[in-house]
Amino acid sequence: MYTGAYAYSSNVLYSWDGKHLYQGAYTYSSKILYTWDGKHLYQGAYPYSSKILYTWDGKHLYQGGYAYSSKILYTWDGKHIYKGAYAYQSKILYTFDGKHLYSGAYAYSSKIISTVDGTFPPILFMVL
Repeated sequence: MYTGAYAYSSNVLYSWDGKHLYQGAYTYSSKILYTWDGKHLYQGAYPYSSKILYTWDGKHLYQGGYAYSSKILYTWDGKHIYKGAYAYQSKILYTFDGKHLYSGAYAYSSKIISTVDGTFPPILFMVL
């Protein structure tokens, strides 16, 4: 994940290998910040022995290890990230077009916050 609009001329904040989020440009030689198993985001390198920070059901991000009985922090509709439980009644925080994360509701007329170059789950934008 890069800061700004241009991938290869921007600072690399995080690297992603599909399972781990690393601090810095290099996977395997950088500190592992989070581990992702497709449903839970764990702090550190080892799932199942680490604290579950968030739970993801494909639409909502919950605080803690349990969906449906935990507080909903964010909602994802496939393009926009909303604060809270309800998509169309809440403020749009970010718009994601598959490559760029924009602040606000409109992709190409808003500021580009981050750029990704690969598969990157939207949950990670919500927690970073």
